Amino acid sequence: MAAAAARLLAGQAVHPLGLGCMGMSEFYGPADEAESLATLRAARELGVQHFDTADTYGLGHNEELLGRFLRGLAPGERADLVVATKFGIVRAQGTYARRIDNSPAYIRAACEASLQRLGVERIGLYYCHRRDPQVPLAEVVGAMADLVQAGKVAALGLSEVSADSLRQAHAQHPVAAVQSEYSLWERGAEAAVLPTARELGVAFVAYSPLGRAVLTDQPPEAQTLAADDFRRALPRLQGEAGAANLQLRALLAERAAAFGQPVAALALAWLLQRQPHVLPIPGTRRQAHLRQNLAACALQLPDSLVAELDRLFAPGTVQGARYPDAGFAGVETR
Repeated sequence: MAAAAARLLAGQAVHPLGLGCMGMSEFYGPADEAESLATLRAARELGVQHFDTADTYGLGHNEELLGRFLRGLAPGERADLVVATKFGIVRAQGTYARRIDNSPAYIRAACEASLQRLGVERIGLYYCHRRDPQVPLAEVVGAMADLVQAGKVAALGLSEVSADSLRQAHAQHPVAAVQSEYSLWERGAEAAVLPTARELGVAFVAYSPLGRAVLTDQPPEAQTLAADDFRRALPRLQGEAGAANLQLRALLAERAAAFGQPVAALALAWLLQRQPHVLPIPGTRRQAHLRQNLAACALQLPDSLVAELDRLFAPGTVQGARYPDAGFAGVETR
């Protein structure tokens, strides 16, 4: 397969890699706004068109930051961007615990607030971030479809839903994208959600495609992370599971060194090459990491290396749950 080409998202062809913006506001330790804005501008200059945020990231701060970036662009520069945001996770300041709200009234209010913070007239891609099983999916999709009808949203998405929910929602109103965690580090989506998205013609947006930065040249160690870095609580970085997983990551590093590439580039190239309808959104706050990630798009891995990585990171090989218990609120597939 040739190097990664543009991929379809919300009705337009976009650069195969997007930019996940969450870490610019929360969850990954202290951030520098000036550096984050510089990284956003560099991403746009390097061809990135897909920017992913959510109202819960920094409790609105991330959307406001992205809005500042967008206001600095000329209208023509904004025209080919897909700005994605999400609703549904409700948290108190400084806490990780959350409740899920999918009520139609909340969806309408959340959309208006996101439009204001982003400074846009229409959201390019609007996701239900997490599902409240107490609210019928048809009500959720109906409320979201009303936003499309009103011109406030261009396309709909769902995050961390089951294949059955995706199929049900798509039958009611076209779903442009489904977003779930997916990487060498987390391959659960391959069981049902990925093939269902492919069958339905729904883009699959892969968040955490570098395994919370484990699949990079500088893997995190829980005990050295900032006090407010949520990865300190991730089961996959704790105790025996954490030690085993870092040994597994070392095997990836050996393959990357032999191939003459950074670990992150190899992990992203595997994903791009293996799944032609997947759009990864690696998050970074630094321009150097951004450029390293984008370089993966030009790589073509030998089929033998792709197969070897498949075997090394076979589903179930990585040990531990991918979230602490609180993080599974509203997640339909573990």
